[in-house]
Amino acid sequence: MIAGFERADRGVVRLAGEVVDDSDHYVAPDRRRIGFVPQDGSLFPHLAVEQNVGFGLPRRERRGKRVGELLDMVGLGGLERRYPHQLSGGQQQRVALARALAIEPSLVLLDEPFASLDASLRAVLRQDVRRVLKEAGTTALLVTHDQDEALSLADRVAIIHDGQIGQYDTPQALYAHPASPELALGLGETNFLRGKASGDAVETPLGLLLRESAPASGATAVDGAPLLVLVRPEQILVSGEPGDDRRIARVLGAEFYGHDAVVTLRAEWDESEILVARTSDAGTLPKVGARVALSVRGRVVAWSDSAPPGGAEAADGAKSEQ
Repeated sequence: MIAGFERADRGVVRLAGEVVDDSDHYVAPDRRRIGFVPQDGSLFPHLAVEQNVGFGLPRRERRGKRVGELLDMVGLGGLERRYPHQLSGGQQQRVALARALAIEPSLVLLDEPFASLDASLRAVLRQDVRRVLKEAGTTALLVTHDQDEALSLADRVAIIHDGQIGQYDTPQALYAHPASPELALGLGETNFLRGKASGDAVETPLGLLLRESAPASGATAVDGAPLLVLVRPEQILVSGEPGDDRRIARVLGAEFYGHDAVVTLRAEWDESEILVARTSDAGTLPKVGARVALSVRGRVVAWSDSAPPGGAEAADGAKSEQ
């Protein structure tokens, strides 16, 4: 609808203050000055790189200086005469980005442009795309289901839940202060604990934890009020020295990723409670079946009279899927 490929059933679409779609107005896609980078690049296979990039320009500019500058900007200088089948997937996406920028758009739409690339190439390309967009001074709207992509690439992130924008903020603020349990599930691995309010803290099976001061649905809960507590995996500390029996868990599994590791735990205070801990001390992973002591560092986010979306079982499933 922003690009103009579909009409809105209701509401208004404005670009830089100009109405381009409502019940009375409709501006055609080719008049909106929008660049579009689809998921698969969609390059013209019979056109060379320079012809693909210059396709949207007036004929006299298609072999001009601007095409060469754009190819240099996206790191493809010297590949002007190659055809799409002679390029890697990452190079094809760079051509698609250069083509989108060629018309000097007011907005670039990126529709999951890295989805078909392998993980290492995705990480490199998304940072290159961010650099290119910054250099061009162009606003971009990226659609993605990849949490790492959203957090590392965007200046601001909107999380859509049940067809509505549930929260819109900086990546740091969204991760640290999700507005609801549902939104927390959608942005990073989660652990949910039940607890009771106690002043500025909350009593949980993992001890008395300080709550974040940022407003949340549980921020003004009276002492003793039930709370749902979010603990991120990186907040859970795993020790090989079992202490307080209420905070003991048994190791179900440990996954090593090089830069860090993820440990899955079953709480002994409630065997239905499955927790996930992330540790940067990946060289000393506990063995499966080992009994370990748990503690929490930092403040936690809590909501009053809430529950994990779909109940505790659904929350456990969401944790394991992520």
